[in-house]
Amino acid sequence: MLQGWPLLSLLIWLPIVGGVGVLLSSQNNPDRARWLGLGVAGLVFALALALWGGFEAGTAGMQFVERTAWIDAFGIDYALGVDGIAMPLVVLTAFATLLVVIAAWEVVQYKPAQYLAAFLIMEGIMIGVFSALDAILFYVFFEAMLIPMFLIIGIWGGPNRIYATLKFFLYTFLGSVMMLVALIYLRTEAGSFAIADLYGLNLPLGTQTLVFLAFLAAFAVKVPMFPVHTWLPDAHVEAPTGGSVILAAITLKIGGYGFLRFSLPITPEASLALDWLLIGLSLIAVVYIGLVAMVQADLKKLIAYSSIAHMGFVTLAFFLIFRIVAGGGTEDSALLALQGGMVQMISHGFVSAAMFLCVGVLYDRMHTRRIADYGGVANRMPVFAGFFVLFAMANAGLPGTSGFVGEFMVILASFQAGFWYAAVAGLTLILGAAYSLWMIKRVVYGPVNNEAVEALSDINRRELVLLGGLAAVIVLFGVYPAPLLDVMEPSLNALLRIVLATP
Repeated sequence: MLQGWPLLSLLIWLPIVGGVGVLLSSQNNPDRARWLGLGVAGLVFALALALWGGFEAGTAGMQFVERTAWIDAFGIDYALGVDGIAMPLVVLTAFATLLVVIAAWEVVQYKPAQYLAAFLIMEGIMIGVFSALDAILFYVFFEAMLIPMFLIIGIWGGPNRIYATLKFFLYTFLGSVMMLVALIYLRTEAGSFAIADLYGLNLPLGTQTLVFLAFLAAFAVKVPMFPVHTWLPDAHVEAPTGGSVILAAITLKIGGYGFLRFSLPITPEASLALDWLLIGLSLIAVVYIGLVAMVQADLKKLIAYSSIAHMGFVTLAFFLIFRIVAGGGTEDSALLALQGGMVQMISHGFVSAAMFLCVGVLYDRMHTRRIADYGGVANRMPVFAGFFVLFAMANAGLPGTSGFVGEFMVILASFQAGFWYAAVAGLTLILGAAYSLWMIKRVVYGPVNNEAVEALSDINRRELVLLGGLAAVIVLFGVYPAPLLDVMEPSLNALLRIVLATP
């Protein structure tokens, strides 16, 4: 019944228009800005749930499709649609933005209207990225995300925010310019910017390789993959809590989504030829970046580096499919790897958001992120400590949490590619447990070692709603991931058939 509704346009433009409304009508009234921002974010989340409810899980085709001519002279359409790959990411975006609005309620006192407007506008743009069926429309949304995040870090960030903002902007912008060149070339070959039309191109391997590398430049920075990951820890440390939540929960997923939507199906032969490069960089991220996380003294940096390691696990899953099939594994095993990578992306969105919100709770009270400044927090904040331990264990892949499901699926599938792939990938569980437990030991347990910790108060009702909601989702998908898997499977299966049709 909902298929004929312009739900995707509503999901894109409602938060953008709502953000402008918050900005224009509430600059001198912080309470009005907060309530209006909450109303817009809540309505967008309700529409996202309606999108999920109206989605037909048994089909691989695009749903809720909208198509209108946009720039006729260049054959560019305003074309939207979602499949089982994009739809969960749209819902995750709406959920994460609602959390950010609630988290900012009492904390953000400096220009709250502008703060909330920036996040609402960015929400619409990110949903546009996941919904675009036209390559240029995708690129416009992909680039437009830089503007609100640039402002969020640059205005509400920490002491080194200008350095972090410029680094974030330059890394992302330079990579995406190369993607634009590749898209224009593909248009000359396909006669269309429609993403589906680009799948049918039969380009020679040399051309595919150049296009693949252009896509890699854009998506590797977004993930971010080693060695173009260095912007992320700086951005996280300087960003306000809401900025860190959106960066980790959503922005990093756009890189993984780009590999699935563009790199693998448009350049399958190049993906096969260069899978060693992506697998190698992913394994470096899993092991090396995991070790880097263990020596961090700053809570945000530790979580930021753990995000890089976990996203390395995602890219490993996506490009391991060729080795699985070549090693005698079935297409079902390759599908299991893709499903595991997708589940890991969604799970990491929830877990990383929860971890950064927990750091925000502590920072709001003590105004420090140094691990050494804490100790014995459980003695003063037992409810918070329970949530923090749960999220840290989910980050380490504890069975019964969503963090375990995706990693287990990928490791299980990787055995079909070879024992050593699974063994090295499995190190993420060991390293994740090491830095997570080390952090919990230093921050949550032990004696209270300073007066600031002694004066801490436990979480309030607003914080309880935030952390409780995330805990429920993380445990739900850890115990019962079927709703995610059922939605994703047909679309991932269709993608796999396109990719493995490589001669």
